[in-house]
Amino acid sequence: MSAIDDLRQTMARLRAPDGCPWDREQTHQTLARCLIDECSELLDTIDRNDLPHMREELGDVLIQVVFHAQLAAERGDFDFDDVAREINAKLIRRHPHVFGTGRADSSAQVIEVWERVKATEKAAAGKTDPALFKKLPPRLPALMLAEEVAKRIEKNRLPADGAPPAAAVNGDFNEAAAGRALYGLVAACRSRGIDPEAALRKECGRVMHDVEARVQSPA
Repeated sequence: MSAIDDLRQTMARLRAPDGCPWDREQTHQTLARCLIDECSELLDTIDRNDLPHMREELGDVLIQVVFHAQLAAERGDFDFDDVAREINAKLIRRHPHVFGTGRADSSAQVIEVWERVKATEKAAAGKTDPALFKKLPPRLPALMLAEEVAKRIEKNRLPADGAPPAAAVNGDFNEAAAGRALYGLVAACRSRGIDPEAALRKECGRVMHDVEARVQSPA
């Protein structure tokens, strides 16, 4: 039996009627914060290139996947095999340059192929949506959300009148300078009683709304 099968059996045992009281009480909703915490701890090990602890944190993230799959299996919705089967099929479909007759000679071409196949899949499933930003993950951290919004505006050459201009930077602007500037803004927010996460998320919402409005009703 494989290690993943052992893990699945352990999870099923914890959820059994005579299993762990805490594990038996959990739901998809109560586990949501656990998933965020475990992903954050994994990201910390990646930032520090701490491989021994990265292996441990990957396990903590994996158990979240197994846990959610176990909950779904108990309800008859899907199980871990369904999850693995679906993502495996997706990887094969979206890499025709590896598993089919397509061709991609650079990372940029790979991304183009991926997006093209993805768009075809969504169209076939009737999931096309004219909204420019609707598909952005709603729980994306505000800083990552802002980066994604800016990227889509630039990539799709959308009207940026509704978005604040990029901050002026000098030739010495680098990762360290960016970190100092961002930290300074966060510290300033704290001193004024402003939640920086909420403030940035609201600004992203305003930008997306204004840009979409300009696209739909150009002047």
